Amino acid sequence: MDRSVIVALLLGCGVSLVPTTTTTTTRTTTRRRTRFLRCDGRVCALSEEAARNEIERRNVAVETTPEGALLEAEEEEAAAAALEAVTSGELGSAALVVERSLQAVDDISKASTAVHFDRRRIVVLGSGWGAASLVKALGGAARYDDVTVVSPRNYFLFTPMLAGAAVGTVDYRSITEPLRRLNGRVNYLEATALRIDVERRVVECEAVACEGTSCEITDFDVPYDVVACAVGATTNTFGVKGVREHCLFLKQIQDAEALRRAVGNVFERASFPAATETEKRRALSFVVVGAGPTGVEFCSELRDFLNSEATRFYPDLLEYAQVTLLEATTTVLGAFDASLRDVALDELCRERRAPEGERILAVDVRLGAAVREVNQTHVMIGDLHESIPYGLCVWATGNGPVRVVSDSIDEIGTVQKDAQSRCRGRLAVDSHLRVLGTPRGEVFALGDCAAFPPSPLPATAQVAAQQGEYLARLFASGYDLSQPTPSRKGPKLGLGEAFCETTTEGRVLARGFQFLDLGILTYVGDSKALAQLGLGGTDSKFSIKGSGRIAFALWRSVYLAKQMSIRNRLSIGIDWVRNRVFGRDITRF
Repeated sequence: MDRSVIVALLLGCGVSLVPTTTTTTTRTTTRRRTRFLRCDGRVCALSEEAARNEIERRNVAVETTPEGALLEAEEEEAAAAALEAVTSGELGSAALVVERSLQAVDDISKASTAVHFDRRRIVVLGSGWGAASLVKALGGAARYDDVTVVSPRNYFLFTPMLAGAAVGTVDYRSITEPLRRLNGRVNYLEATALRIDVERRVVECEAVACEGTSCEITDFDVPYDVVACAVGATTNTFGVKGVREHCLFLKQIQDAEALRRAVGNVFERASFPAATETEKRRALSFVVVGAGPTGVEFCSELRDFLNSEATRFYPDLLEYAQVTLLEATTTVLGAFDASLRDVALDELCRERRAPEGERILAVDVRLGAAVREVNQTHVMIGDLHESIPYGLCVWATGNGPVRVVSDSIDEIGTVQKDAQSRCRGRLAVDSHLRVLGTPRGEVFALGDCAAFPPSPLPATAQVAAQQGEYLARLFASGYDLSQPTPSRKGPKLGLGEAFCETTTEGRVLARGFQFLDLGILTYVGDSKALAQLGLGGTDSKFSIKGSGRIAFALWRSVYLAKQMSIRNRLSIGIDWVRNRVFGRDITRF
């Protein structure tokens, strides 16, 4: 590698290239206090040299102060805080991209794996983005530990394509990947985690085995040395009456299957000879609550289905069909730039004619329409008691905690409860994803069920996947996870550590997790998409914003690339080609 490139990388990672000179200092009894600047609620990164000097000054003060022994614990805590500030300090966007690239090279060459002789029992709870990325990234390092995955489903689900699966754009099996195929060295238990007992260091689980018409429930404990909670989140109904009873959701494969059957059911019901026009109009009224990515993509996929398959197979019913999107706030796709939100609204609301002269159905988008109740036939919105008749209602908004997370927050106590004003039902973690209030280095949380209190990250697949890869590297590199800052003795492993990890007294210190925001993509129908990309954030100078067919091609390319296996990439590609040539399969089972 060119020397200038190495120098640039070292500077980008905060490594000083200027040799420091040792000078004799006069010992003093003056107590010094470290002051940390704060930027938007985060501790600003100190230079390594400044932190070391502060620690040295503190050690000198303790040695010469008469009451030094009484202050030792306080001084050690402050020194650890200074080290934490160094290791958790954020890299610049370019340096972070370089670090991730070097870590990817290390993962391929297995250079980031440290052999340790204490075989640990690592338990991973969940099978979503965080858990799957963790299990896959552990790779061969799992042979040094006893890794067990506990989840009620034995597969990983590519959730961004659930909307397409719900209308037949892709097959269900094309977007699932068996957990055992991700890493053949891990054990898998099909069960639900009920409780993490930090005192006994076990996870209390429940398994349900059904045979014929009888089911057997088995309770058992899984012991651990390290547990990673990646159970995700459940749908939050915000206490709205009737949602659980009358709405469908879009979180699991079973939800997509139920939606696909329901879409077919309403068309068959509207086809009955005895159905009146009012009954047909109500049956074919589709209401989607929530204008985030899930709600917008489902509306877009459903509209594509109505404009293609419904036009072909139910031509007499298309005039009764209506898709309504309800959003409590004043905008759709709030995470996108304002210009792209306008594009999305235009694409959803614009009714136009196809080249063949057929009508392209528009979506009725209603902003500021908070749902207050859902009954068997109507959705009640707003304070004016307006109601919308529906044949199918989809609730696509809000994340809530699963049982094991909410119970853990209650059991851990004050530390977690005090953080809930920011974490909102998620486990509060430190910069190394260790759950606050638990024995340090034993309980970790990642993905939708975890939040760093000063600045919680969005509950997205991108965040969870990066956290899973980070934890896998942390587990596989032999760090002492019980230290205030995880560290280990020995040399740096691989290029990633060589350029960006901090060392002190012969120990390598682990850097805290830092999210690399690569942007967001959303499908808006009619083979068009929105793309808002950027290295290190969409507000960076490297950001790219676009929409239309090119963004759609990018959307498909990225989703293919993010699949967990070549098998899934081929399956999805075949699904797209088959539907393009023959149309979606409307068979109902």
